[in-house]
Amino acid sequence: MDNKFEFLQQLTKGIPLPLPPFPSEDFIDPNVPHAPVRKVCLSSNERLLAVQNALRYFPKHLHEYLQPEFEKELETYGHIYMYRFTPKFPLRAYPIDAFPAKIPEARAVMLMIFNNLDPAVAQFPQELVTYGGNGQVFSNWAQFWVVMKYLSEMDDTQTLSMYSGHPLGLFPSRAGVGPRVVITNGIVIPNYSKQEDYDKFFAMNVTMYGQMTAGSYCYIGPQGIVHGTTITLLNAGRKYLHANTLKGKVFVSSGLGGMSGAQAKAACIAGCIGVIAEVSLDALKKRHEQGWVLEISQDLDHLIARIREAKKNGEVTSIGYHGNVVALWERLATELEETGEILADLGSDQTSLHNPYNGGYYPVQISFEESHKLMVQNPVKFKSLVQESLRRQVRAIKQLSEKGNLKFWDYGNAFLLEASRAGADIVRKDGDACSSTSLQFLYPSYVEDIMGDIFSLGFGPFRWVCCSGLEEDLRKTDEAASQLFSELLSDDKYMDPDVRTQYEENLKWVQQAGKHKLVVGSQARILYSDYVGRSKLCEKFNQLIKSGDLKGPVVISRDHHDVSGADSPFRETSNITDGSKFTADMAVQNFIGDGIRGATWVALHNGGGVGWYVNNISITTTPSTFMQFPIKLKQQIILGEKL
Repeated sequence: MDNKFEFLQQLTKGIPLPLPPFPSEDFIDPNVPHAPVRKVCLSSNERLLAVQNALRYFPKHLHEYLQPEFEKELETYGHIYMYRFTPKFPLRAYPIDAFPAKIPEARAVMLMIFNNLDPAVAQFPQELVTYGGNGQVFSNWAQFWVVMKYLSEMDDTQTLSMYSGHPLGLFPSRAGVGPRVVITNGIVIPNYSKQEDYDKFFAMNVTMYGQMTAGSYCYIGPQGIVHGTTITLLNAGRKYLHANTLKGKVFVSSGLGGMSGAQAKAACIAGCIGVIAEVSLDALKKRHEQGWVLEISQDLDHLIARIREAKKNGEVTSIGYHGNVVALWERLATELEETGEILADLGSDQTSLHNPYNGGYYPVQISFEESHKLMVQNPVKFKSLVQESLRRQVRAIKQLSEKGNLKFWDYGNAFLLEASRAGADIVRKDGDACSSTSLQFLYPSYVEDIMGDIFSLGFGPFRWVCCSGLEEDLRKTDEAASQLFSELLSDDKYMDPDVRTQYEENLKWVQQAGKHKLVVGSQARILYSDYVGRSKLCEKFNQLIKSGDLKGPVVISRDHHDVSGADSPFRETSNITDGSKFTADMAVQNFIGDGIRGATWVALHNGGGVGWYVNNISITTTPSTFMQFPIKLKQQIILGEKL
């Protein structure tokens, strides 16, 4: 190990003992954004349980010392994060050989966890939130340290079992065959899975919301959603606007915090004008500094003038509006009414509406700062304002859709569902607003109406991380993908036209990926491919590793756009019409099957009531034997024994 990474040896020791000095009241790092205070109503007994559940990570002689500290943290922040144990060294995706573990698989897991908690990547790093407002890597910092110790000790005959952030331990497993880590998050009994139940159980440290790739340790920064959003915009242009170019077209949405931070970059890659509203100035500045947002506007008059100018000149740009998206939608509706001018062609929303009352959505009636106070001091009133704001947002979108031909879709963030619960005029007249299984919305889910066509061709996300941390390795994998896709397009003269279009657009994507500076955190890439492309690209990676052209192994994963790995009735499975979109068997089968077939680690999540998700991650270290198996909607996935 390079001496400059000697500090990582701390990971082998577990929870720092003797206890590190407790910092003063300013222990919260002012240089990073922080999660909103979580207002959770716990009974006195539940509060006691929450503290006891936190103390179980420590020797009994320390309980009396730590108990008041944890009680105060619970009272102040609504959760026990154990800020005292925040690592004192930077968390980022160090080269894989820097991590102190016996096997490459364990080092790869360490690397990916560090990437998820990198302040350049994570939304609220000190609260262990990667994205989505509450997408946790772990529930507290004690879990981080215990997991690191287990990974440092693991050999290739063991499996680490993770239970909603809590490490259960290392268990005997089949030698040389995965999974090395098995993860479940939020598997709450259905009768106790309402939002308030979920929040309570998280406060008590007995369950955790892992989002899709946060609690499975495979987030690659906002690049993943950049690609999906780019494809969505291109195909929306073809389907809704009958246009093969988006030049001069305006895409309006909201959210620049976690995964939603990708929207502005995707708009530019797709060739349109992206206008993204964001209430957090910190989040907006972060994306601007990273180059993911090209312009900032803090005034609606200036913004409207800038949109007009960009449309007239056919510019390709992204504008981050510091303000509430409801105010933006209402202003666009007013402009249409008063001038007849259509200033928005495509629209969506990426606020975290799976978590509408704890910082996932901010009402237009009050400021960002006032919202943080009110959601804690008067949650009933805050909920009322959120629902009123949603009704106003829908009203403006509906006006633009009916009179201005705006094409709007739900981006899988539960916007339509929460708006309907708020009483917004968003349910079709032939729908049944009393039944969650028969709601018919005025606007489609993006999967149902746009991406579903692509998924049905067998195309889905193929993501990789070069564990060496070298830009050169990422460049070589980009070149390998570009060469492969070019060969497939030239060799197969009988390729289906729709399949050819997807290959052509993904070839263009990977050829231009470097210049778009998509890397945030780990040296990662994503593209979409079907079984043929995925399997052949895996073979190429293995050849490059065997020859030494790549200086380290490659972690390969898929995300929720795999579809086969996600049961979510208003998103990934919204186009399943036989009624089974409300069942979660497919995700569970995928989780079990991929674990058996050789994935390095697998994760199964309850998505907070909106769906069940599975992520399967593998690491290439040597040439592998590839396997395939069929799954729903003609999709196939590839895994290797050590892939």
